[in-house]
Amino acid sequence: MERRQHRRVPIQLQGFLLGNSHETEAVTLDLSVGGAKFDCDLEVHPGKVIRVRLVIPGAEEPVSIEEGLVQWVGEETFGVSFQNVRQAELDEIEQLINEFEEAEDGGHA
Repeated sequence: MERRQHRRVPIQLQGFLLGNSHETEAVTLDLSVGGAKFDCDLEVHPGKVIRVRLVIPGAEEPVSIEEGLVQWVGEETFGVSFQNVRQAELDEIEQLINEFEEAEDGGHA
């Protein structure tokens, strides 16, 4: 079984997934710099590549990940690993995770 390499936090973000020539609204259930778990109606299967856009609070533009690889599919959720992500997007996701963890810790690092 593959072990996760990145910190994963239970954060809900609005997202948009493009898989079958149309964009579908989604919500993250958890997020890391390496991927996310989504609640979404998009029909996918393991191995499918989709485009992911995440709406980061306070950011001017959504984070755009051109290659999201579907890893697993549940009844109403699925997991996506982020492939070939630009450093600027990684930095935004990392900052969001850090801010989430600081808020969860009550600001005590």
